[in-house]
Order: sequence, then structure tokens, then C-alpha cells
Amino acid sequence: MKDRKTAKEQAKKLVSQMTLEEKASQLKFDAPAIERLGVPAYNWWNEALHGVARAGTATVFPQAIGMAAMFDDELLTEIADAIATEARAKYNTYSKENDRDIYKGLTMWSPNINIFRDPRWGRGHETYGEDPYLTKCLGKAFVQGLQGDGEVLKTAACAKHFAVHSGPEAIRHEFDAVVSDKDLWETYLPAFEACVTEANVESVMGAYNRTNGEPCCAHGVLMEDILKDQWKFDGYYVSDCWAIRDFHEHHMVTKTATESAALALKKGCHVNCGNTYLHIMKAYQEGKVTEEDITNAAETLFTTRYMLGLLETSEYDQISYDQVESAEHRALARKATEKSVVMLKNDGLLPLSDSLKSIGVIGPNANSRAALIGNYHGTSSHYVTVLEGIQQAVSDSTRVFYSEGAHLFMDRVEHLGYPDDRIKEAVIVAKHSEVVVLCVGLDETLEGEEGDTGNSYASGDKNDLELPESQRKLVDAVLAVGKPTIICMMTGSAMNLSVAREKAGAILQTWYPGAEGGKAIADILFGKISPSGKLPVTFYESLKGLPEFTDYSMKGRTYRYIEEPAQYPFGYGLTYGDVMVQTA
Repeated sequence: MKDRKTAKEQAKKLVSQMTLEEKASQLKFDAPAIERLGVPAYNWWNEALHGVARAGTATVFPQAIGMAAMFDDELLTEIADAIATEARAKYNTYSKENDRDIYKGLTMWSPNINIFRDPRWGRGHETYGEDPYLTKCLGKAFVQGLQGDGEVLKTAACAKHFAVHSGPEAIRHEFDAVVSDKDLWETYLPAFEACVTEANVESVMGAYNRTNGEPCCAHGVLMEDILKDQWKFDGYYVSDCWAIRDFHEHHMVTKTATESAALALKKGCHVNCGNTYLHIMKAYQEGKVTEEDITNAAETLFTTRYMLGLLETSEYDQISYDQVESAEHRALARKATEKSVVMLKNDGLLPLSDSLKSIGVIGPNANSRAALIGNYHGTSSHYVTVLEGIQQAVSDSTRVFYSEGAHLFMDRVEHLGYPDDRIKEAVIVAKHSEVVVLCVGLDETLEGEEGDTGNSYASGDKNDLELPESQRKLVDAVLAVGKPTIICMMTGSAMNLSVAREKAGAILQTWYPGAEGGKAIADILFGKISPSGKLPVTFYESLKGLPEFTDYSMKGRTYRYIEEPAQYPFGYGLTYGDVMVQTA
């Protein structure tokens, strides 16, 4: 790997040739070109949670929570390396066209290593689950895969959101997460520490909220005492997008945008995702920051660009566009899906016989592409839904009946639609089928990030652990037919499965399984693959025993501190074959 000392020297030399205004201009995420110095424009905002995201065609791997269910750090490193290859392929191609827009760079703001402490959190499926040790191992693996072991960084990973952040989404811009030292060090910090001190992550992103009174993008304890002084972090620190604006608009720790920009820069936030750093020069003129503050931030950012080889040639410059969604990467994604599916129940129904004469495939997620991809995703050219996977898996003599059965969610009157308008068809399909595969759940419009979902009443979070009412009615109606039924639960978080556990013949938790997830799910249904995934989160009986969503104490949460019996515990997962456990 390139010597950081050399990269720093190169950055220092380049920045020394810039005017103060030019240096200040580089501290925003959309850094402009400095043509007289041959510095091209660069956009720091790029996403790679489970594939290169928001930049057109890419291999779409299972959502992060599904990859956590693999419990396989080596495979996750391989996946991250494939993502980095596609990022390089895109960057190389776009750069030749002088396209340096958002999502087309190499500073990837992934992984999300927050702890999924509460099942209501809409962004929980972006994480590796509820356990600090598992998150630590998988976070390191993903960072190492993204950054590679070449002469320069293949891409620059970013550990986010530092450090105590997991909802509620609706109040994240003004919320203060109060946490004890015990929970901070035993639960919230271990994954960040490992990514910094063991995986040498190039970047850390601060969260929107405050922690113990200080905003996370200008936090003396987190950013200075812990990250810089204790862990010796030497990369760049980036604000979450428009988080610095929250200082004066919501947290009320400053009065003006100029004060907010000055506070963040002084505390060590090098790049602002947002526009508050447009006020850096005014802060300088008012004596709130020094030229040295601005210079240090600019040098840090250009050090990263030199570590990536962006201002010189590198071994990755020849990665070509044909690597994007290559056959090899698609096969890797299917392998990940196969290892991510968790079998929660099987009363001898699975695997299905390939001599079935008929099979009913029912549910709003059965033929849904949205249910495959989670959030922060790319665009695949090879989608395979569960319905399509089953159609491809069976012989020509097997009849596949299909009914959507219910809308994913219906909260208001829609033209020519009402909540139960498709259940009768689903019942007819079930009656005409030997076996039913019932695909229910959510998608990114019902659980996700504030501002990114259609779930405006909860800003991306779930109000409870129940399926939407239209789907609950569908499940009851189909199970009442009495045919052997497999429920495929396509969600990114724990749900109440009490009805399915009591009445269904089998349950598969498939998460958001990736673009071609339907093929892997069909292979598991018909026994070509034995399920091997394990739950990276606890499935609770209800919310009754959980603390308030806003309570960041770990008491009563996750498998480590739960006080009530779990519906399905952390680490749970069945398989078809016999399992032998050996001790060394």
C-alpha cells in the first residue's frame, strides 16, 4: 500500500500552491476543479452498501442485513472487492468522458456499522445486525475488501454513522442520544474502533444526532479524544449530508451557518456533505477559523486523493467497463443470497418435490423487484423475482399459479382499488395448488431512511412489528385454505411471525435478497441448496418488553440483554442436512 507519509507530502506540496479561497472550495463534497493546477473536479459522495449504488447499472448483492446472516467475513471481503472493481470500472470510464458527477467517484460512504438496537429502526437493514462483535468482524471485512491491498487504495471506505446512531428517523436532526460509558464502549464503539485501528478505514462519517449533548459532526469526545487521540485516526472525517446545518436549525448549539461551519471545522470535520461550508470564508474573515484550519482540512482531503492514486496513474486505471455486472460478480451475488436465507421453520414441507403438478405463488412481494433490492442500491439488468425463480425451477409439467393477493400497503383510497380487492383471487389460487409459496413483507418504501421512503408518517421507521393490515388479511385467508404453505418473509428487520409459526408449514426469512434473489430462493425451496443463514438480529414476540425507541440504554435489548423469551433468537437458523458440531 502507498506510504501515507508520501501521500501527505504530495498533498502538502499541492495545497501550498492554492489560494485560501481555492483551499476553502475543496472542503465541500462537490469540490470544483482548480484548472491552473491541473486538479479535476471531484465529488466525494458515493455509495456502495451492497453494490455500487445510484450510479446506474451494477451488481446488486443482498442487502447488508442479509449479508450479515451469512456469518462469513471472508465471503464479505470478496463481495466488497467485487464492488470496488465495479466502482473503479465506472470511475475510469466516466473520467474519460469528464463526467465527475455525484456517485461516480471512489470515496465510498460505506459500510454502515451502527448497531441495530431496536427493530423499529427503518435503516436497520443497512447494518450488520445487533451484535457488536459480528458487526466488528463484518465491518472490517467489508472495509478491507473495498480498500484492497494494492499499491494504492482500490476505493476509500467510510465507517458510518459515528458513533451512537440508530433512530428514530423522524427526529434524527434534533435528537440527543444519551448513552452510558458502558454501552458506548461495549456496544456502540467496538466496530468503529476495529475499522480504524485494524482495517485502516480511510474515512469516518459523523451522524446527524447529538450524543451526550454534542453534535456528532463537532464532538470533542468522539472526534478529538477518541478518534484522533486514542485511535490515531489519520483519514478524513465527513459530515452526514446537511448535518452541519442542523447545528443552528435544530440542535441550536450555534446561531448561524457561519458559526456552524466554524465549529465543525475546528473539531476536525474535513468535508461537508451539504452547503454549510460555503460560509467557511466568512468564518475566516470573522476570525472564527484560521488559514491553518482550512489548510489542514484541504491537505487531509488531498492525502486521500493521492492514496487513491487519483492525481497520478495507478494499477487500477485499466479496469474496464465490462467488469460492471459481470458474470463472475452475478454468480458471487447468487452465492451470497444462497448463504443469507434463514429457514425459521420446517415441518417436513421443504424441500419441495420436483414432481409437483401445481404450485401457487402468492403475495405482493412474489413478483416485486423492489422487494429484492433494499435501499442504497444500484440498477441491475438481470432481475429474478421469486415468481420468476420458481417458474424457471419447475418442469413444464408443473403449473405455476400466481396472484398478487394484496397491495403491499394501502393507507388511503386509490383509484379503482380497495384493501381487500385481491384476496379472493389468492384464495382461488391456493385452492388450485398442491403447495403455496406466500411472499409477504416490506420494501424500501416501508422501512428505510427519513426522506427516502413513502412511509412519511414514520419517516422510514416501523410503528410496530406487524405486517401491513392488507397483508395480514391475506396471510389469514391463504392459511385458512389449508394447503401446505411456505411463507417467504421479505423484510430487512424482525417482524411478528406468531401466526406463521403456528400455522405455516415452513418459514424462510429472505431479507432483500439481491437482484437475482428469486433464483436462489427457488433453489432452496426445491432442495438444490440447503439453507444456512443465521439471524443477525433477535425476533421479538412483541414490542412489550422493549424500552422506548428513544432510549439508547441497551437494557432489555438484543440477545445480550433481552428479558423476555425471543420468538426467534439471534443466531437461529435451520437447515436440511444433519449438522455435526466438533470442538477442537
